[in-house]
Formats: sequence, C-alpha cells, structure tokens
Amino acid sequence: MQKHIKRVTKETDITLKINLEGNGNSNIDTGIGFFNHMLEAFSKHSLIDLDIICRGDLDVDFHHSVEDVGIVLGQALREQIFPIKNIERYANSVVVMDEAAIECDLDLSNRPYLVFELATNGKIGDFDIELCEEFFRAVAFNAGISLHIIKLRGKNLHHIVEAAFKAFAVSLRRSLAENKRTGTPSTKGIL
Repeated sequence: MQKHIKRVTKETDITLKINLEGNGNSNIDTGIGFFNHMLEAFSKHSLIDLDIICRGDLDVDFHHSVEDVGIVLGQALREQIFPIKNIERYANSVVVMDEAAIECDLDLSNRPYLVFELATNGKIGDFDIELCEEFFRAVAFNAGISLHIIKLRGKNLHHIVEAAFKAFAVSLRRSLAENKRTGTPSTKGIL
C-alpha cells in the first residue's frame, strides 16, 4: 500500500510517497546531492519504494531539509507499520563498505529511542556529517523505532555514513519480514 505525505513549513516543502511492499525504486530530489545518494541507498536496500521531493532553505544550510525529511519519513513509516501484526519486529545487520563496518539494531517497539555511535564531526563534500544523527533521530522518534547505529570499524567518512544508511535499510527490511506465527509480537498484546 502506498502512503503519501505532504509537509510545508517556513523552512521546507516536502512531498513523500512510500510503499513498504516495493522493490527499492526511488525518485529522490532534496537539493542535497550526498543526501539524495543516501536516501537512494536506503530505498534500494530496504526494498521500499520511495519518492521524496524536498524544497528547503538550502541558502541557510542543510539542517532543516535533512531533519524534516527524517520527520516525514518517520511519520510515513509509523502510519504504515503500526499496529504491528505478523512481522518479525526485531532485526539487526552489519553492513561493510571497504574498511568500514556499521551495525544497526532495531525494534519496532512504538517506543522511540536512538543510540548513535558514529563520528559527528567532518564533511562529505558540502554535507556536514553531524546531520546524520539529526536525520536518524527524526526518523526514530517519528516512526516509534528503538534504533541503535554503531560504528564497529572505519576511517573513510563516506563509507561510514553510507554503510549506516544501508545497515538501517537492511535491518528495517528484516524487521518488517512477514511471520504469521508472531501475531502481535509483544507480551503486552499491543505495540
């Protein structure tokens, strides 16, 4: 099922379409080349079809666009995921890119939390890597995901950040995998 969300603020104008049961097709245009690349990688490896058009105040910096895309993506995920039934719920992955290895563990708990243990200083082109934490926090808190992203190894910032987006994608794909035996995967009976 496809979900469409539109969010307009004084800082950003975002249109997002998402299909959790897709094939990893994407059409991404945020005005931020590196961020587009990360979102395309997320779509491809999660197998989620994702269209995002973001017009933000890039003359100020990239912060509002990156965070607000995370908010909208998180909202769309929440609407598609909950209430949880007949899926795995928990998942993890380690994605390797050359010297970098990034681990992502997550729980579709409906209790947002973020543990983020990657570098937060530096740039990849014009992209401040501190914005990665802002993006993942916005996604986790708006989607209701307990999310841990941890660097096991790595030196090249591009490899580290790209592996983080891919690890999140793989973990999310695995957590959404159908398992009819789970029913509601919680002893509480609801998530």
